Amino acid sequence: MKNIRNFFVHDVGIDLGTANTLVYIRGRGIVVNEPSVVSVNQKTGQIVAIGSDARAMIGRTPAHILAIKPLVDGVISDFETTEEMIAYLLGKVTAGSRKIFSPRVVVGVPSGITNVEIRAVRDATRNAGAGEVYIVEEPMAAAIGMRLPVHEPVGNMIIDIGGGTSDIAIISLGGMVRSKNLRIAGDKFSADIIAYVRNQFKILIGEKTAEAVKATIGSVLPTHAPLEMSVKGRDLVTGLPKEVILTDTDIREALSQSIENLIEATREVLESTPPEVLGDVMQRGVYLAGGGALIKGLAELIEDEINIPVHIAEDPLTAVARGTGIILEDLDKYKDILIENEDELPPKK
Repeated sequence: MKNIRNFFVHDVGIDLGTANTLVYIRGRGIVVNEPSVVSVNQKTGQIVAIGSDARAMIGRTPAHILAIKPLVDGVISDFETTEEMIAYLLGKVTAGSRKIFSPRVVVGVPSGITNVEIRAVRDATRNAGAGEVYIVEEPMAAAIGMRLPVHEPVGNMIIDIGGGTSDIAIISLGGMVRSKNLRIAGDKFSADIIAYVRNQFKILIGEKTAEAVKATIGSVLPTHAPLEMSVKGRDLVTGLPKEVILTDTDIREALSQSIENLIEATREVLESTPPEVLGDVMQRGVYLAGGGALIKGLAELIEDEINIPVHIAEDPLTAVARGTGIILEDLDKYKDILIENEDELPPKK
């Protein structure tokens, strides 16, 4: 006999990211990891593609088809398109389920976003077919996904470097002791590489090329053996195609200012942290999550700069999504760390 859960729509955890959106199904784990991209036909207003299919169209579409990233810096910039994307993902993961109830959904958002931005996420998710919607800040979800003791009186420091934002947070007793949100993350690193290649080589490369460069030869510390990669772009002088060789030294120089700002923000958070909690962090170390944690040498560089051990989470790309899944397994236990529903908030004075 089938488990009774099969008669209900699954509980769903969503890491709603600027670059990628991950979906966790209770009891099954992460089942979707799709780029947060939607292609729209501007003539008809219809959605042409969502996710990987839409990302493949970036830079290759005719004038009337626009590849849109509906989330910018971790928050919704295009409400209707975000709603369509969430509805598509929910439909994909609940296909075949008997929809007696709408799914309960836990959504991860950057720390420090405004009430208006939180309301936009909640409304878009609800309009896309969710029943109960719960919001959790991404550094908290990442810490839970890494199985850190977030409810205990112990300081846990997380640096979650996503696509649109980086969250630096110190967590204790189920709350944020100190936190800082930066618009310095994967997208900014890609933009830095595009700007560097344009200024140094007078060549224009695309976003996908910059991301490939970042993943292949991106490094913030010198490597044992030099890394290099051939890239093709448009010569800004002649307008014709041109190919150049980039090295890890080029990428280090391109990223230097953004990495320096990220480390400085980390210092600021540490400097404002209460001494007892700071002692915990010094003993336990700092944990890196998100795609940015995979940049070669970043953990070592941060460790050298702040004199605190830095650990990279196991599978850092999925830490937030795994955290939403753990929350779904025991909502009562984690209710206190979720962002309150609007109707539960005390009236404004």
